[in-house]
Amino acid sequence: MATFLTGSTGYIGAHIAVGLLESHPEPLNLLIRAKTASEAEERLWRAWQLHLDFPRFEQFLRSRVHLFRGDLVEHRFGLGDEDYRRLAQSTDSVIHCAASLNRKSERSCLNVNLRGTLEVIQLASRARDDHGLRRFSHVSTVAVAGERKNEVVQEDQAVDWNRGDYDPYARTKKFCEHMIRELLSDVPRTIFRPSIVLGHSRRAATTQFDMVRAFVFLAGLPVLPLRPDDRVDIVPVDFVADAIVQLHQKEKPRYEIYHLASGTKSQTYRELTDHLARSQGTRRPVYLPVLERPFGALADVLSRWRGPVGYGASLLKVFFPYLVWNTVFDNTRVVSETGLVPAPFTDYSYPLLKFSKDHHFIYPYQEWPGGARESTCGEPGRTTQ
Repeated sequence: MATFLTGSTGYIGAHIAVGLLESHPEPLNLLIRAKTASEAEERLWRAWQLHLDFPRFEQFLRSRVHLFRGDLVEHRFGLGDEDYRRLAQSTDSVIHCAASLNRKSERSCLNVNLRGTLEVIQLASRARDDHGLRRFSHVSTVAVAGERKNEVVQEDQAVDWNRGDYDPYARTKKFCEHMIRELLSDVPRTIFRPSIVLGHSRRAATTQFDMVRAFVFLAGLPVLPLRPDDRVDIVPVDFVADAIVQLHQKEKPRYEIYHLASGTKSQTYRELTDHLARSQGTRRPVYLPVLERPFGALADVLSRWRGPVGYGASLLKVFFPYLVWNTVFDNTRVVSETGLVPAPFTDYSYPLLKFSKDHHFIYPYQEWPGGARESTCGEPGRTTQ
């Protein structure tokens, strides 16, 4: 029997996939959006080469990875009857990691996050009815907590349906959690809510640059429209993936919901900028929180421009509400149960930012050895499937 993982070509999903393969013997069923088998394999190699050399990748691909070419939002993923039956009958557990991270597009979030999650739930229900389902794990987000200010949020108090949401991503992920509880009430469930996932604690290389771009931009400003003693809840991707792998494979986790966050040990902006200033030999920025509203308005105007300025401003417009809410998410559950502790961002922020700038925010992907085969795969998008 296998674990069915969605989002295996995405940033967090790739870390989870490789973590499962390296620490547990079960095979993986992966849903890959591709027109041909070779395209599916190349997309997977592109996503996993951050973690594996090609011989190791090919060993896993040929022995323990089963690829199903389909689309998350299509009925039965667009699979034929035999492939869908094979997927359901061979699936012992599910980790649903695929999502649209496009916080500006209501359509994309509704389509991928809600319709896609419903398709995964239906597959899980079929596996449950056929032979039983060991566990359904869902990768959500702390953003389901909605609009907050100056708080430490506990898992069971995070979702408040009377609060507003900052964006379509947060809103749809909150509904995804609700659907899973209602429609899989008789299946063991685990909900994982990562906070801001940024970089890897032990290596500088990354394939995810949107948040890094925003931080590089902010780090370069002489004046910041932030409160210096506000905390920002950032965790490295290896902490998130290791926690998901460990708790998903555990027979009986203690809780249903886990914040994968830095919690009360989240660092302040002053700590982060002081560290980066020392690392780069630059001056520390001046903090003027009175500029918060004008800065937000300026980002909104500049986001309509074309080119790098407009793109950077659009990123800040999306992320800025989460940078000024001074809210962190208690991580006592995951730390006490797994023994994993997220590395402080200052431990790895400078190598991450240096790698990103040195490579112009583009990961140096390797082609398939021996030359690229016929394929239409492209840069991994913000929708991870």
